[in-house]
Amino acid sequence: MPAPASSPAVTAVVAGAVDVVLVVAFAAIGRGTHREVVDAVGVWETAWPFLLGLAIGWLVVRGWRHPLAVRPTGIAAWLAAVLVGMLLRVVTGSGAAFAFVIVATLTLAAFLLGWRAVAALVRRVRRDRSASPDGAAVAP
Repeated sequence: MPAPASSPAVTAVVAGAVDVVLVVAFAAIGRGTHREVVDAVGVWETAWPFLLGLAIGWLVVRGWRHPLAVRPTGIAAWLAAVLVGMLLRVVTGSGAAFAFVIVATLTLAAFLLGWRAVAALVRRVRRDRSASPDGAAVAP
């Protein structure tokens, strides 16, 4: 039985929420890794520059139009989160050591692009199964 279709607005809100949760998770994991306090205030202090960048990325490409797309939404969200996040960290005195830039870039890529790639795979498998007469997956 096929899953019920959701409205584009609901899809956009859910995708945006997933992105926010993943950026917050990135901040919390990073704080925990460095034995910093992992509380709401500390996570917010780490996450806000990246969240602002994420929002800018969504706005630039109007991510709500294609919220599940790796390109352009995922890439814009990822690059803006990293670029704006690092710039704001430098401007506010939080620092952006080279190793941190590399780790943040790779982790946020895995998070913000990865879930979209998995979602695309799931959609493709569902589409292929619904196209098959017996409901089984069609070989590529």
